[in-house]
Amino acid sequence: MKERSSGLRRLPVSAWVFDTVLALAAAGISTAFFVSEPMDMGLPRGTLALGYGLVLLHTLPLAARRRFPGAVLALSVASGLAFVAVSLLPPFFLGPAILVAVYSVAVYGSRWVALAGLAVAELGLAAVQLTQGRFEEPLAWLVWVQFALIFGAAWLLGLFAHNYRAYAARLEQRTAELEQAREALARQAVAEERLRLARELHDVVAHAVSVIAVQSGVGAHVADSRPGEVGKALAAIEETSRAALTELRRLLGVLRQDGETQASLNPAPGLANLEGLLAEVAEAGLAVRLRVEGAPSPLPAGVDLSAYRIVQEALTNVVKHAGPAHAQVTIRYRDQEVAVEVIDDGPGVAAVAADGRRGTGHGLIGMAERVAAFGGDLEVGPRPGGGFRVAARLPLAAERG
Repeated sequence: MKERSSGLRRLPVSAWVFDTVLALAAAGISTAFFVSEPMDMGLPRGTLALGYGLVLLHTLPLAARRRFPGAVLALSVASGLAFVAVSLLPPFFLGPAILVAVYSVAVYGSRWVALAGLAVAELGLAAVQLTQGRFEEPLAWLVWVQFALIFGAAWLLGLFAHNYRAYAARLEQRTAELEQAREALARQAVAEERLRLARELHDVVAHAVSVIAVQSGVGAHVADSRPGEVGKALAAIEETSRAALTELRRLLGVLRQDGETQASLNPAPGLANLEGLLAEVAEAGLAVRLRVEGAPSPLPAGVDLSAYRIVQEALTNVVKHAGPAHAQVTIRYRDQEVAVEVIDDGPGVAAVAADGRRGTGHGLIGMAERVAAFGGDLEVGPRPGGGFRVAARLPLAAERG
């Protein structure tokens, strides 16, 4: 069967050692029996040499009984019949070795090989009886039946061993499947718990922001008429903020994956960090030129970070897809918006479909989401003269919400 043959290719060293020792022991015992008899029979020297060879052919192949059980049994039966054919001793003193072969074919052979092996062994036994004319002797049938039953018992013992091995293998496989199912259930439980915590985190943030919004509105409303109430509103905002931050730290600590690194304490990057980004890209082999239009002014944190990430993703795509190329990054500061543009002269990347729609790469999707969050515009596509262009416009007013 398939499971048997695949296992035989990975026999442990101990199995090979055991079978080798077993084959050598069987060869030694059978040779000793053979040596004690032929001298009294007056057999020719050549016949004796043939007899020694048949003894070794009958026993030494047992070293490969697990890997080639059918072939080993066939050699055992053939050598036994050869003993009779050359008029040597009856091969019954070889019985222990052939019983091992019969047992092995039932344990390690496929179903049909095992059945064929038993049939060959029983037919070989009958052929020995017929060749030597033993069926003519009194009680010869009883002797044959006894040996046939011994062969059958060895084969059944091997069949039981095979069934036990198959059962143990199925049990081990089932145990592994149950362990995998248990781990899957555990992961599902963790995911469900994380989802619950995420909902709880949303509730905490929503509640805290609502309270802060209400209290700040009250403070602004009564700032002139009742200044004393402003302090109470600010105290409520402070208390709510601290409680929310404490709860956020707790929930985020639980949601953080095992082994996940803590968030960096460095400030989020912005357009002021473009020089460092361009230096990294230059080390990757892309020549980039930076151009700034308008007077740089402080930007809202979200807009500043999104503009930086758009430039970073666009340059990364140029490095990945454009090959040897030159790129230009343009930053335009205006009163109510900031615009970024990245162009290159490379062969470009197939980011635009035939119908003009933008591609669905994760990088482009991320750019679109960042721009949409601020109500801006994103243009992505090949340039008429060759190369590729990414242009984004981020309004500043949207950051107030």
